[in-house]
Amino acid sequence: MRESGAGSARDGRKVTAAPRRPLLLALSFALFVGITAAFRLLERPGLGIGHFYYVAIALAALATGPFVGFGAGFLATVLYAVGIYWNPHIPSQLPAFATLIRLTTYCSVGTLIGAFAKWNRTLLDELSKLASRDSLTGLPNTRSFEAAIQRRLNATEPFVLLVGDVDELRRANDGGRENGDDALRRLGELLAAWKRGGDDVARIGADEFAVLAQLRDETPRTLAVALEQRLSFGDTSVTFGWASYPREGDNALALYRAADERLYARKVSRGFRRGAPQDAELSAAVPAS
Repeated sequence: MRESGAGSARDGRKVTAAPRRPLLLALSFALFVGITAAFRLLERPGLGIGHFYYVAIALAALATGPFVGFGAGFLATVLYAVGIYWNPHIPSQLPAFATLIRLTTYCSVGTLIGAFAKWNRTLLDELSKLASRDSLTGLPNTRSFEAAIQRRLNATEPFVLLVGDVDELRRANDGGRENGDDALRRLGELLAAWKRGGDDVARIGADEFAVLAQLRDETPRTLAVALEQRLSFGDTSVTFGWASYPREGDNALALYRAADERLYARKVSRGFRRGAPQDAELSAAVPAS
């Protein structure tokens, strides 16, 4: 299995928002109830139990966004006003200007925290997408692809792994690195356009692509040949090797090895080399189907 990204891909972890939103909402509701009860029973002039509403507002805003945060601030103001009239130990007076200031501060805190929480969730979503996507082609990367392999292994349904290597990409790079990058982007577009329902495709190396597919009315060889034809343009071509689960491996490492061996053998048979001294032996030793 490829070393690049393998360790991070195996654990299948994703970037997610740390706090669970339902829990935060439940805590916020409990605090609103508890603070209101405490205000009724314990508040005395100058004690300031009403300040704890800021915590309840913040939790509600973190769990949702700026609009609910604003609403939580408004609710806190209403509950504070009710508490003033409800508590027999403090004067039942509610100056309009002081109430307006409290409303402004409560709602402002809720709105600001809610806006930050929403922006943070958006950022985390973008980071999660970037962590699972190849920056050049936009295809899923090794991390995402290995998670897809594991899902298929867990399902124990037959599938085929195809591993493709760009033939002599250095020829494109001879005209400049941009030409090589353009070729890889074009290959990514063609592979994404070819992708059938239920297939997984990815870029798993500098010049390597991979596919997970369930065979339909074709053999692994015919599927590989069809892919090679689809991804051929100009002077750019790709050679694919394959391995079938469970016949040629019951884990990802065994499947990768079988597909790599067939890939290298087919590259030799097509007149391409990657500098591996065992290519000629693989060509003779590995069956074509």
